Amino acid sequence: MIKELQYPFTIDQIKDLRVGTRVRLSGRVFTGRDRLHKYLFDGGKCPVDLKDGALYHCGPVMLRNGDGWQVQAAGPTTSIREEPYMARIIEQQRLRVIIGKGGMGEATRKACAQYGCVYLLVVGGAGALLAEKIERVAGVHLLGEFGSAEAMWEFVVKGLEGVVTMDTRGRSLHNRIRLASKRALAGILE
Repeated sequence: MIKELQYPFTIDQIKDLRVGTRVRLSGRVFTGRDRLHKYLFDGGKCPVDLKDGALYHCGPVMLRNGDGWQVQAAGPTTSIREEPYMARIIEQQRLRVIIGKGGMGEATRKACAQYGCVYLLVVGGAGALLAEKIERVAGVHLLGEFGSAEAMWEFVVKGLEGVVTMDTRGRSLHNRIRLASKRALAGILE
């Protein structure tokens, strides 16, 4: 069964999600990569209200289409690069959903539990397919400062699917896999 989530992603929508739950998001999603995370971490003013929002670790491939934009690809980027910044951003911005690939670390896991946020893993290498879930580009922020790949894009998505790998209870599928792998390796090396 897939759990449907609709923006704004309130605490009531996400508090009962558990590691392993498949979800489908619809509504507003914002992108953010390295420059945006560092900017917010260092005290830069966020150009949008991220409260009850979703931040997608994504540097989309965009084409200018008249006065608007067309998304060519919108695959996830590696989330662990944002680990030094993520906990503070969750706390300050009151994010509810992080979307990316590869998982995140201990500080993010703790922040998800403390402030009520989930991490969703989406399939890497499927940028063109994921772009099909974007109904429209609602805006772009910090384009001049950061460039296209690092700008904060505002997408309206429908049916963007992912799996909860960090939940509001402090559980992490990434930790489980790391521990299981460590035990398996120890068994092999004995």
